[in-house]
Amino acid sequence: MTHDRDQHPNRPHRNFYGRLKGKHLKPSQEGYLAEDLDALSPGLVDWDANPDRTDLDLTGLFGGKPVWLEIGFGGGEHLVHQCASNPDVGIIGCEPYINGVAMLLGKIRKAGVENLAVYPGDVRDMFDVLPEASIDKAFLLYPDPWPKSRHHRRRFVTPEHLAPLARVLKPGSEFRVATDIPDYVRQTMEQVPQFDFTWTAERPDDWRTPWDDWISTRYEQKALREDRTPHYMTFIRT
Repeated sequence: MTHDRDQHPNRPHRNFYGRLKGKHLKPSQEGYLAEDLDALSPGLVDWDANPDRTDLDLTGLFGGKPVWLEIGFGGGEHLVHQCASNPDVGIIGCEPYINGVAMLLGKIRKAGVENLAVYPGDVRDMFDVLPEASIDKAFLLYPDPWPKSRHHRRRFVTPEHLAPLARVLKPGSEFRVATDIPDYVRQTMEQVPQFDFTWTAERPDDWRTPWDDWISTRYEQKALREDRTPHYMTFIRT
């Protein structure tokens, strides 16, 4: 998913931090990637396929259904759960870590869900081609915490990511953030409202209690085992 910038001189320079692939994939996971990924990947996201950054045809992709976006779906359990629970919605999942993509594809086969698209790359490339005010709900669940102070600028909750997210979300749409890192909560609360989002919490339980349709992810289970407290923040795009 990485291409020579000289081939596309208008492509913005974007540093990417984090792993793209783990040490190995299981043979079954290699099969999922080879057999299933292309059919689930929306066209015109990569620069080679769409150097002019033409908007995705979301109506063609999902038949006019409301569209949700999950940013960094990890192992994919939440994404598959939401697809199965909301067949009247189309969901786009973006994840650059190919091992996580392979895990998701296995879960898709098992669950038999079809109302989704998978982009195995940087969500910023997806933001380039999503039409303005086209997304009805977005999820940022247990993102990479980048705990060192000098790395906080790598977090998702920075202007580089929040500005295009705000552009593609519809007014009145919901943006959910879950994290077990207190300083990530701090940065989220400082940064997100600056981009036309309103925090919905009115009492402590509103950010201590998960959403009614929540399914606990493997990242959350790890946090709980290590005695870290999950936080659940809900914002509305104004």
